[in-house]
Amino acid sequence: MTRQIPLENQQISLFESQFNVDGRTLTPLFNAPKSRKKYVKKSERLSLYDGLFSEISLSGHVQQCLQLIAPVLRELSEDQNDRWLTLISPPEQITAQWLRDAGLNRERILVLHPSGIQSSQELACEALRLGCSHTVISWFNPLSRAARARLVSAAGDGATQILNIRQPFTI
Repeated sequence: MTRQIPLENQQISLFESQFNVDGRTLTPLFNAPKSRKKYVKKSERLSLYDGLFSEISLSGHVQQCLQLIAPVLRELSEDQNDRWLTLISPPEQITAQWLRDAGLNRERILVLHPSGIQSSQELACEALRLGCSHTVISWFNPLSRAARARLVSAAGDGATQILNIRQPFTI
């Protein structure tokens, strides 16, 4: 007998093909029909799409942190989806050369930086809401509950997942 996990407790696996539960592959929540969200109240939608937010916490030497996130970014850049992997305000060490050296598919990656008075969080929300990316990567530390709720809501609107990479220092 398989145990059913309530929808609001499920999390998206960034590497869904590598993880199985009771012999079946996990399905990401963002594949839910977009028409469903029209009929769901915004407060319910936040819990419905809460699994769209993932976070990695890193600590250690700069080069070690970069080596840890390289395979994650590489896997996400190889997604067969027709949408982008978007990096919002990546640390200065993540350059075009580093992305090439790490083996990422540069043709599937957008690197965005805020302009004018726009904040990185506002830019991330806009990128999530537009739905042109399968995953938006951010580097917010700390991230308040209100900011997380805004990101999750925007991710639900755009059927996009967000991965926040948190570290006690800037890489």
